Amino acid sequence: MKKLAAGCLLAAATLTSAYAATTLSSAPSESWTVTNYYKQSVYDPKESKIGDIDDVLVDKSGKITGLVIGVGGFLGVGEKDVIVPFSAIKTAHKNDKWWLTLDETKDSLKSAHGYTYDKASTTWVPAKS
Repeated sequence: MKKLAAGCLLAAATLTSAYAATTLSSAPSESWTVTNYYKQSVYDPKESKIGDIDDVLVDKSGKITGLVIGVGGFLGVGEKDVIVPFSAIKTAHKNDKWWLTLDETKDSLKSAHGYTYDKASTTWVPAKS
């Protein structure tokens, strides 16, 4: 009976360690949170507000590839969503918050191709013209 109990404990310990989560002992250096981008305002080089980041796009490897920016409209009505490469956004720490800039104007983004979020596929798809 003792051998059976010991065998069960050993099997349980083996299974538990096989399914244990891998965690980090510290946060990766040079890493930022999505909070620094998501729902943040984006400005042009002249510090005029372009829009707000509505979504952060991540590839299967976990790399941020693009940002969805809502431009135009008023209080979200008539807003157009465009996607810019993540590398196009420049960051700075200003007045105790993240300051995001893009070398584009609001008008150039309003004339860019728009996207809509498809809930069924959970992806951004080209907007119908």
